[in-house]
Amino acid sequence: MRPSEADHRKRGFAPVVDANTRLLILGSLPGEASLATGQYYGHPRNAFWRLVGGAVGRPDLADLAYEARLDVLRAHGVGLWDVIAEAVRVGSLDTAIRLPVHADLKTLIASLPRLQAVAFNGGKAAKEGDRVLGPDTGAFRRLALPSSSPALAKPLAWKAEYWAIIGEFSVPPPRTS
Repeated sequence: MRPSEADHRKRGFAPVVDANTRLLILGSLPGEASLATGQYYGHPRNAFWRLVGGAVGRPDLADLAYEARLDVLRAHGVGLWDVIAEAVRVGSLDTAIRLPVHADLKTLIASLPRLQAVAFNGGKAAKEGDRVLGPDTGAFRRLALPSSSPALAKPLAWKAEYWAIIGEFSVPPPRTS
């Protein structure tokens, strides 16, 4: 018996944003490991948390519990979501995405009064994101970053050079005494 399309339909997560979001990082669609854990960038070999942690001055970010990671992102003005809300996909590769239904990026972005930049995590996210957002109006910067996925077989240091730019949009949380 052949699996049906519905057996391979994947749905993403809700956005992680608040009114202080200055930078929105958009992936394509969560992979199998992320869907299984219910966490953004849940594959242990995905470099996302190390890359973002390094860029916002929190090299320990990948070592924190998931909810604490999200708290750190929000405290730094960083939000997360995906360009594709749902699609048919066997496995986790972006090249396997079929019949995508795009997330309502325009509505989300319009609800973020402090937004300064949108960063796309990988080529598929950038291509689909540009398709959804349309021509660049200059309302915010668009940053196309190399994928944090292990499918992009580049050294972490190479990826980190590109990801460092997101630190420009990060806000250090207030100090507590």
